[in-house]
Amino acid sequence: MSKLVQILLLLVLILVVGSVAFLATWDMPAPSAPVERVIPNDRFG
Repeated sequence: MSKLVQILLLLVLILVVGSVAFLATWDMPAPSAPVERVIPNDRFG
């Protein structure tokens, strides 16, 4: 394998591992707005 391909694979691997670590540690805030949906009675019959 050429050096360029090895470097590109290493960069992609670092990017994937970094993205997974970021998503695993990110404390995403919960939505603050209440959600209200009207469900018609026909769906329960």
